[in-house]
Amino acid sequence: MDFTSWFRRSSGKIPKNQNQPTKSNLLQEYEEELLGVTDQLLDHLKTFTLDTFKNFPFKDDDEAAYDVEAATNSSGNVRKDLSEWQERHAFLVLSKSKELSHLRFRLCPAHLKEQQFWRIYFMLVHDYVAEYEIRAIQRAKIKSMAMENEEKPNASAYEVEMAETKQAAVLSPSTP
Repeated sequence: MDFTSWFRRSSGKIPKNQNQPTKSNLLQEYEEELLGVTDQLLDHLKTFTLDTFKNFPFKDDDEAAYDVEAATNSSGNVRKDLSEWQERHAFLVLSKSKELSHLRFRLCPAHLKEQQFWRIYFMLVHDYVAEYEIRAIQRAKIKSMAMENEEKPNASAYEVEMAETKQAAVLSPSTP
């Protein structure tokens, strides 16, 4: 068999599921949507430079309230002083945007502390991610309310059952 015949046979074969999205791709897209990592955000991140972060008007007074213990309890690449949503967003955006990952590598810790970097980042992208973060907060509140409702016994249902039982007892003829 020569190379050209192999090439013709292999190039004519298209995998069956090539155009169909896989379950993992759908889950990844769903997570990206939940966390606000959109194409518009990724395009916006490409405009960031070292000077964008270095020259950001940042108050040093905010740093006085900085919790040293929160800084040391970081896991992986993202700090623990971020909310759960911000932490998940940061992990995802670092994996999706090589530009931001490169900026972070060059800035931290030589020019900025990690906490400063993320605070500046979330201020810069606020217009792009605020609605996603608000939705996440709303989902969390709904979930906690649902958990509270599940934990509380439903007394009204028991009262209705007892009232129906008493009424049935009164209406039924008693047999001696």
